[in-house]
Amino acid sequence: MAKKDPTEMPVEERLRTLYQLQTTLTGIDENRALRGELPLEVQDLEDEIEGLTTRIEKIQNEINEFEQAVVMKRGEIETAKASVERYQAQLNEVKNNREYDTLTKEIEFQNLEIELCNKKIKEATVRVEEKKAELAKNLEIIDDRRQALDLKKSELDEIMEETRAEEEKLKAKAKDLEAKIEPRLLTSFKRIRKNARNGLGVVYVQRDACGGCFNKIPPQRQLDIKMHKKIIVCEYCGRILVDPELAGVKIAAPEPVAEKKTRKRAIRKTTKKAEGDEAAVSED
Repeated sequence: MAKKDPTEMPVEERLRTLYQLQTTLTGIDENRALRGELPLEVQDLEDEIEGLTTRIEKIQNEINEFEQAVVMKRGEIETAKASVERYQAQLNEVKNNREYDTLTKEIEFQNLEIELCNKKIKEATVRVEEKKAELAKNLEIIDDRRQALDLKKSELDEIMEETRAEEEKLKAKAKDLEAKIEPRLLTSFKRIRKNARNGLGVVYVQRDACGGCFNKIPPQRQLDIKMHKKIIVCEYCGRILVDPELAGVKIAAPEPVAEKKTRKRAIRKTTKKAEGDEAAVSED
């Protein structure tokens, strides 16, 4: 059997298919709404854990660099001490003041190098302790965030498990309905639905007003909607409008307004009072 061309479908059938697609997508939205903010919370926690992991790696690298610098400075101290010992031994063999002054300056220089290296070692040691404290704090935070993530994921998986079967069924139905709709019309519908705050791209007329923005619809426009001759959109919000009958919605008939009782007795009393007044005037 040849597949029916969506462009050849009557307007009424197009509107009916669009409304069915809207209700199907609304069902999917409702299932996703059951998850609440959990997906966003899970994503935020994953992003935070990723950032903490990067920070922890950076702190660990800095600790390693400081520790390597300490090892290097200690090596330089040992070298300087060896030089001092050598120069001290050479002082006993000097032959003139010039050699003595030179050796003395070298010994003084190496001692200064030793002091400088000790200062650098002390500073690096302090920085290592600070970084280790920062590392411990971040490890504690990331452990807390991982526990929270496991809990949120567990809650999310439980909700998704409950709605997965129904959601897959609705997605399959939506895909089937989309195949029956003209591509241009489907694109317009998706654009309207995306811009709508509540995700409604097709609504039916309720109490002479748009079911999306609740602005009043003129009687002539309502008649055009009921005729199903063309696709009509709300002039205020841009949603596609259908009549309740096509949407399968029964509108309750308005209750008859009770007629007001005339105030005959009051009128009679007023008339009698007026006659009595006229008689009194005549006697005077």
